[in-house]
Amino acid sequence: MRIDEILSKDKPVFSVEFFPPRTPEGVEGLFETVAALEPLDPDFVSVTYGAGGATRDGTVEIATRIKRDHGLEAMAHLSCVGETREGLAEILDRFEAAGIENVLALRGDPPRGEAEFRAPEGGLSSAAELAAFISKRYGFAIGGACFPEVHPEAPSLEADLAYLKTKVAAGARFLITQLFFDNRVYFRFIDAAREAGIEVPIIPGVIPIASYAQVARICDLCDASIPAELSASMDGLGGDPEAETLLGVAYAAQQCEELLARGAPGIHFYALNRAPGTRAVLSALRASRPWERVGGEPASAPLGVE
Repeated sequence: MRIDEILSKDKPVFSVEFFPPRTPEGVEGLFETVAALEPLDPDFVSVTYGAGGATRDGTVEIATRIKRDHGLEAMAHLSCVGETREGLAEILDRFEAAGIENVLALRGDPPRGEAEFRAPEGGLSSAAELAAFISKRYGFAIGGACFPEVHPEAPSLEADLAYLKTKVAAGARFLITQLFFDNRVYFRFIDAAREAGIEVPIIPGVIPIASYAQVARICDLCDASIPAELSASMDGLGGDPEAETLLGVAYAAQQCEELLARGAPGIHFYALNRAPGTRAVLSALRASRPWERVGGEPASAPLGVE
């Protein structure tokens, strides 16, 4: 089913993001995670894209297997990195043949060791170009990425939103945010996007922290900030992995509770191919149903509200 159709229903949409492992053991572990999350009935899962070789093929194969063997709707990521138009069309043909109906169109990060992205010869130079390329040739539901704390390469929020608007004009029917920890960031971004004329659903991306050191590294790579209070609380645990996981689940659950109570269209979980944190948070949300309080007061003091 197309994700834009799923989003049109009067209920929150829950999704989980995975990445293609590089080893057979990693693939086995990933599908153990898929099996553990399957009973919670996520609306879709997404599979990230690695440019070239086995990681690119892994996106196709894993998304296909998740849809075929587990009956979960799948969205495959696709980026411009290292691909010609012909190569992109070949991958899209494989998605189509596998019955995949949803694609997240991304420019992609510069290859390792390069400071700037350069379009390959015969390729595309932006996510907006890729969205237009897909929409003109295929019937996929196209998604796009967005950055509540502003894309690292954008000179300002206004410039970032102006570019984001071109993605939507090119065919993106929904957007998924980069991870964030302060809900004020998301709500301010939503207000600014709507004021700029961007009306498509914007799904917040949340990561239940299991390893603080790992998530801190991810945030450094994508220029996402960690609130000082959360950082101090994690530091105070002294590196205790069990305590970090418990705090990460509690924080993510409260974060998601407020997002849904204040009208977010769903939650996109960055699961890092692990089940426990996402399973705990999603189970809690299914039990507490905060979206039924939309327009009312959250049950407890919301995160990030002054």
